[in-house]
Amino acid sequence: MSRRVVVTGMGVVAPNGVGVPAFLQAIQNGVSGIKFMPRYQELNFSCQVAGMPNFDWASLSNYISDVTLHGLKGTNIGYGLVAALDAWADSGMTYDTDEPRWETGCVFGNSIADTEAMKNVIIRVDNKEAKKLGSRVVEQAMNSGVTSYISGRLGLGNKVITNSAACATGTQAILMGYEYIKHGYAKRMVVGSAEHVDTYVYGAFDSMRVLSRKYNDEPEKASRPMSASAGGFIPGSGSGALVLEDLDFALERGAKIYAEVLGGSSNSGGQRLGGTMTAANSTGVIRCINEAITTSGIDPQQIDLISGHLTATNADRQEIQNWAKALNRTGEDFPLTNSLKSMIGHSLSAAGSIETVASILQIVHGFVHPNINLDDPNPEIINLVSIDKLPIKMIKKEVNIVAKANFGFGDVNSCLILSKFN
Repeated sequence: MSRRVVVTGMGVVAPNGVGVPAFLQAIQNGVSGIKFMPRYQELNFSCQVAGMPNFDWASLSNYISDVTLHGLKGTNIGYGLVAALDAWADSGMTYDTDEPRWETGCVFGNSIADTEAMKNVIIRVDNKEAKKLGSRVVEQAMNSGVTSYISGRLGLGNKVITNSAACATGTQAILMGYEYIKHGYAKRMVVGSAEHVDTYVYGAFDSMRVLSRKYNDEPEKASRPMSASAGGFIPGSGSGALVLEDLDFALERGAKIYAEVLGGSSNSGGQRLGGTMTAANSTGVIRCINEAITTSGIDPQQIDLISGHLTATNADRQEIQNWAKALNRTGEDFPLTNSLKSMIGHSLSAAGSIETVASILQIVHGFVHPNINLDDPNPEIINLVSIDKLPIKMIKKEVNIVAKANFGFGDVNSCLILSKFN
């Protein structure tokens, strides 16, 4: 039996928009969510800007009880809970249930537990004050905290899994949810990922010298994917969430349908053939893209838009080369390509889920969002791809099929093929 998997709900907490309507308006108009962070200046970080959602933490009381709310402010759990519950409400369902929803599961990812909570644990334990930690610290510190809060609030009774695959986490979570429905293990899955880049995570990346340092006085210009002047990525925070359903199950309850997940692939380059902990093996990337196309039953020529990983590092050039080889398309034949990171920075494990929400919005509303800050394209990229395939202004255009991919530390890859629902 061939089961089709569709998207029936979306939620997003992004640096340039909280909630789908605000996020849609921002990406259509090329609005940056990257801001100067005084705290990073105080800490003497080289990069002092970040993509940070303008989030009202008091609004969490609209989603969970005030008792539960304690300790979730400024965490990936808080972001993920809001995005997931917004997606659930958007799909037309209520939060409360007396019985577990046995047909519905959750795959929601993040990259690291709440390090602020862990710092508190370390300080109090070292000071022989463990008894003062309170009863909630384990919930905040465990890596599965985000899925536990989401599934508990919604009463999800199917598979509940926290995945973590560095920057490929978000697209991998969506792919896993798709596979569970496709193979008949669940009727509905809440999928996505969340990230809160606190000072400790930020400081670790800053020490690697992989972050942009030249635009602290001009935050909105700092993230420059595919640009000759790209000087590193800008960390971002937030969350994206989708409700995936078996098509027949969704139609039976009269759900609105945003798009269809045709297929996808997740693999690793094995840190061989040029792949390392921090660099992708091109052979693995190309295999991942090709396998996603094959499982989706499409031809590479049908891809209208690539939503790339494209982080504003030296890897951008290699990524475009990999896409060209995988699709056997170059020049004017290359698909339109954009990077949401130009507006929100790199949200690490949340990148794929937020970018997937953006991809689906482009399918639904018929546009291609701009690549902001691309006023000096990398010559090695435009030698391979026609410059008009990298739009710097929004294009109104019917978008039928999007390839959405992310590639992460550890040489891990994930690619989704998303389609207009027919």
